[in-house]
Amino acid sequence: MNWRKYVLSFLVLGSLVGWVILVSCAPQKTEPVKTVTIADGEIDPAVWGKAFPLEYDYWLKTKEPRPAHKSKYKPGYDTDLIIYDKLSEFPYMPLLFNGWGFGVEYNEPRGHFYMITDQLEVDPSRLKAGGVCLSCKTPFAPKLQKEMGLAYFSDPYLDVHAKIPKEFQQLGVSCIDCHDNKTQSLQLSRGTLQKALADMGKDYKQVSRQEARMLVCAQCHVSYIIPKDAEMHSTSVFFPWQGSKVGNISIENIVKVLKSDPSYLEWKQNVTGFKVGFIRHPEYEFFTTNSVHYQAGVACADCHMPYTKVGANKISDHNVMSPLKNELKACQQCHTESATWLTSQVVAIQERTVSLMNRAGYGTAVAAKLFETAHKAQAEGKTLDKNLYDRAKDLYLEALYRVIFIGAENSIGFHNPSEAGRICGDAVAMAAKSEALLRQALAGAGVEVPADINLEMAKYLNDRGNKKLKFRPEFEFKDPYNNQDLLTPVSSLGRPG
Repeated sequence: MNWRKYVLSFLVLGSLVGWVILVSCAPQKTEPVKTVTIADGEIDPAVWGKAFPLEYDYWLKTKEPRPAHKSKYKPGYDTDLIIYDKLSEFPYMPLLFNGWGFGVEYNEPRGHFYMITDQLEVDPSRLKAGGVCLSCKTPFAPKLQKEMGLAYFSDPYLDVHAKIPKEFQQLGVSCIDCHDNKTQSLQLSRGTLQKALADMGKDYKQVSRQEARMLVCAQCHVSYIIPKDAEMHSTSVFFPWQGSKVGNISIENIVKVLKSDPSYLEWKQNVTGFKVGFIRHPEYEFFTTNSVHYQAGVACADCHMPYTKVGANKISDHNVMSPLKNELKACQQCHTESATWLTSQVVAIQERTVSLMNRAGYGTAVAAKLFETAHKAQAEGKTLDKNLYDRAKDLYLEALYRVIFIGAENSIGFHNPSEAGRICGDAVAMAAKSEALLRQALAGAGVEVPADINLEMAKYLNDRGNKKLKFRPEFEFKDPYNNQDLLTPVSSLGRPG
């Protein structure tokens, strides 16, 4: 009987030890996941951040300084949040843009956090188009447009801005601009993009996920036209993609649209007196026109919002920036070369683009000053050959739009190097031909034209009001390829390069 007693005790003790081991090794009971419901129309990113705290934290980082030394031509801003003046860096721009807000203040962009702040701080001449200027800058734009109708476009900018709830009056792009609140899938919220895609035969609801990773950016990183009525009040906004195709929104078709309706000509260029249109930050159009990366299936988010690990989590980096400012980590997801080697390739592409852009810009500026001479001669009773004049004007406008396009595109040619070379090369040729025709017309009218044209750059640079901005002295008035002074008089034989 004793041995049975011992066996029974042993079994009870073993069971107890086993139970203790089992309990101690078992995973702790998890707390139930607390889901966060994001209401329809919820604009506050902090609310979305409760459901997606990591993405929200990275989105907040867009207000932080960017390392200025990482990018030669897009320096970002240092700890003092310096705004770099594009007009000082490329002084043909204030000549060509004189008469237009971009000729007064035209700055290198800062992070998404500053989208509205930069508008509120920029020279008021840049906001004359009215409330329409908010279309890409605030998540309230679709709501305001629906509520205000035509007044949204034409009312003064500050009046429309005041209708945004006070706590969101400096809020730029938000979660709702790009994501569906229920599924968090990418969504195209802007009617401008929806219509532009429809004009090219594309249903915005049927795009693939990889297409969406480009098109959510294309809601804003595109060019647009603001039509005007007879009193020069804004009436709408649209993308000039009519006649184009997805993957081929060419500069030729954009210019064709600009020329198709006088209401698309938003301003008058002072030096020539011509009414012209404008082209803004055409990143999507430029990138998707047969570029190497586009043809390889790369989307904007692959490079500017690469996947990153945060602890045990993998998220898309919402601190949107150039790969150059992030040690080229995005590039090294596909490329095996070192960050140093990849950077050297980027800089080489950008230097070639800037050199070509300078040639095109200064060539176009020479033609502009010759038109100024021609108009003075006509005012004094001289008669210029109309055929030569009209041909010169058409070539000049073609060159001007190409110069504006390549200067406004924010990659300095990197998004599509071959297309940058083609556009700049065409602009150089068109400007030179325009200059030659004008010289011929002026000579036929008995007007003597000097070989070297004084562009009066300093006058246009200094005649911009009282706002003084920072610029980089190492690039001041110099061509990056040959270090040639860019303020001296130039001609078809002596222009930079």
